[in-house]
This record gives sequence, structure tokens and C-alpha cells, in this order.
Amino acid sequence: MSTVETKGRNVGGTECSWCKAIRGGTGIAVLSLLITKPIDISRFQTSLHKLQNSHPILRSKLHTSSSSTDTTFSFLTSHTPFIKIESHNINVTSNILAKNKNDTVSISPLQQIMEHELNRNTWQDRTGIDTDMFVASIYAMPDEKTWVVVMRLHVAACDRTTAVSLLRELLVLMKDEEKEENVVVVEDVVPLAIEDLVPGRKGKKHIWARGLDVLSYSVNSFRFTNLKFNDTKNARFSQVVRMQLNQTDTKRVLDGCKQSRIKLCGAITAAGLMAAHSNKTNSSKKYGIITLTDCRSTLDPPLSNHNFGFYHAAILNNHVIKGGESLWELAKRTYGAFANSKNNDKHFTDMADMNFLMSKAIENPGLTSSLRTSIMSVFEDTVVDDDGMMQQEVGVEDYMGCASVHGLGPSMGIFDTIRDGRLDCVCVYPAPLHAREQMQELINKMKAILIEGGKTYEEY
Repeated sequence: MSTVETKGRNVGGTECSWCKAIRGGTGIAVLSLLITKPIDISRFQTSLHKLQNSHPILRSKLHTSSSSTDTTFSFLTSHTPFIKIESHNINVTSNILAKNKNDTVSISPLQQIMEHELNRNTWQDRTGIDTDMFVASIYAMPDEKTWVVVMRLHVAACDRTTAVSLLRELLVLMKDEEKEENVVVVEDVVPLAIEDLVPGRKGKKHIWARGLDVLSYSVNSFRFTNLKFNDTKNARFSQVVRMQLNQTDTKRVLDGCKQSRIKLCGAITAAGLMAAHSNKTNSSKKYGIITLTDCRSTLDPPLSNHNFGFYHAAILNNHVIKGGESLWELAKRTYGAFANSKNNDKHFTDMADMNFLMSKAIENPGLTSSLRTSIMSVFEDTVVDDDGMMQQEVGVEDYMGCASVHGLGPSMGIFDTIRDGRLDCVCVYPAPLHAREQMQELINKMKAILIEGGKTYEEY
């Protein structure tokens, strides 16, 4: 790409952490759609070009430069859209699906294609080569009646809010009655990094306080309890399990959250901790939970959901589980710890600490147990998707979205959505560090705990 055609900026601290982590496989965002109507590839290509025109980060390339002492990253943004769609025929798709034919846990073709894309790392060891931040593919399915459309993005360019907005804008563009004014146009340059938009002095911390907090995070991480590791030697990749609740059970859980004055992430966290601790009788264990919060509305100046990029911050809390806790008791305790940390601006003050520790863990794998930063990561706010009618018009029968975690990250990342009143969680984990059967059993326990808790929340 000619420098005459591009603008650019250096990546920020959080973005840089993702650029380092992705080389090991953490930070590949994938949005997969199961389509039941024939795809007009030309229209799809035009829609993607319009998305790139509206969002500079989608028409950027990642430039990597290495010296004897350091590796630096920057975004190079083209004036014109350039994405090209990769088309895969039935033979290619069949070969991918055949890899899972002997698995004891059955998974859908949509999920198999998604897992395949989660592990296509086009950003690995690409020093000196500018790589696209946004890639799109179409897989023809063996039934000859459906297709899987996949959009794969570097997480430095795509947090969960970006992925949700991207899907909604794409649906508008793909509709027959789509009009130009329906697409939000933002500035022609990539927005600033999150560190440059932290308001006032909220991100400031005395050097001694920073040193003590880094030490505290490091020491505590050695005391965290992990899920049992299945295979610590073989190369890792990301796999997915799915947890879905019907409308009745979902409503009960949401009513329980409302009654308890907490968000859904509190209930999901509690269910996950209870499920993980269920086999550890008569013992107290400490677990780490990472909660990701979207900072857009509190930045200076504030950003909207149409500002694509990575603008989430992480808060790490540890919780001691003794066993015998009820769902709502534990949910209120864990959510309260997160809310208190956020009220004290720890997502801003500890941002540099978390990025530093992430970089050090990548450089020194021995700092964490099998590169696990926590037992689970959750999002503060649940995505609410009521776009079912629009999705059907375009032919979207189902979709799944998440980001890979096998290089560095939690034992399980939870991506939760309320879709037409039903809870749908995509749960991603590192394999073979954890086995699919192991994680499916854990998810089944979480689901049972949430359902039972939803039936009994009135008692609390």
C-alpha cells in the first residue's frame, strides 16, 4: 500500500497488548452468520465497501516494525475500501466439517466453521508485511441450501460493541430497501486510542501505587484456582461451547437480577464459579474473574457505538468460594465487588497495569499457570438483540460471535446475548488445555444453576 494513499497513527497501549497477544492466538474476533438465502456476492461486496467507507479502522492495515530492542505497531488507513471476499466451495467446507466427525460432543456446522476461522491467524509472525484488520469469507455448505458468512477481525480494531454495530449496519446495507442515509458516517481517520481519551486525571496513579498494584496482581495470580488442565503440552487452539436458555427461564433469571439489583453478568459469574467449584468439597478456593466494560460513553470526548475499535477496559476481581453459596447470594457479592471497583475508576487507573502484566505474561509464560489470567471473563452489559425480523429478511437463520483466547486469557470467555428474549451465550476456551467434554459439562452445570436460581429468586 502506497504511503501517499494512507493516513495512520501508532497503536495505543491496550491495542498494543492485543497486537502482541494475537501472535499466540488470543485476539481474533469472528462473527459467523448462517444464511438460508442465495447470496448476491456483488451486493455483499458493495455492502462491505460501504462499511469500510464509514469506519476507517475497517479499511486499515496493521504495520509491524521490529528493531533489536522492541516491536512497534501502527494503523495505516487507506482512503478507499479494498476488502475482497474469500469464497470456499463445498469440498473445502466438507473437509473442515470432517475434522469433527469423531467428536463425542456434537456441534453444528456453523460452530465448526466459526472454530476454523478463530484459528486462522493471518497476523502471526508478519513482521514487515502490512496485514488487513478485516477479512470476509463465504463457505458453501454441503446441503447446497445454506451458506456461512464469516467476518474475521483483529481485536485491536474490534471489541464486542464494534462487532454488534457491524452486524446491525451490515443487515441494513443488505436489505433491498437500504438507503444511503441509513449508514452512519464517522470521521475519515481512526479515532484515538482509549488511553488518549480517558477523562481528566482518572487514569493517573502515583508511581508507588502503580508498583504496589502490579505486585498485588502478580502475587494474587499465583493463588488463583484454575479449571483442571487436560493437556498442557500440545499446541493450543480455540474451541466453543454454547449455552442457550428458553424465554421462560431467561425471563426468570432477568427478573432475579432485577430483584437483586444487579446486572446479568453477576448471575453468569456466580453460576460459573459455582459450577467450577462443585467438585471441590470442604475447601475454600480463590478464583479470578475479569469483567470487561465498554468505556465509550465515559471518555473525553464521548464516543458512540458507531466509533469502531477497541474501547473496553478490564477489571480483575478475586473471589473466595467455600461451597454452599446460593446463586443470588454469590451473584450480589461478585457484582458488588465489580461495581465498587468501577465506581473507584479502577478500569481507568489500572489500565496501564493490566496492559503491562499482559505483555509480561506473553514474554514470560511462567508468570501464569498455562497462560490463564482468570477462570472466566464476562462483559458488564449484555447485548440485547431484537433484530430477528430484519435478520430473517436477509436470510440470517443463526449467528455466533466471539474472540479467541488460546494464547493468553481466561479458561472461559463468555459472550452473552439476549436474542428475542432468549439467553444465548457463546463460551470460548483454549483446547486441548481444556477438553470439549469438560467444558460442555461445566456449561451444563452453569445452565442448571441459572435455571434453578431463576425459579427460586423470590426467596432472596
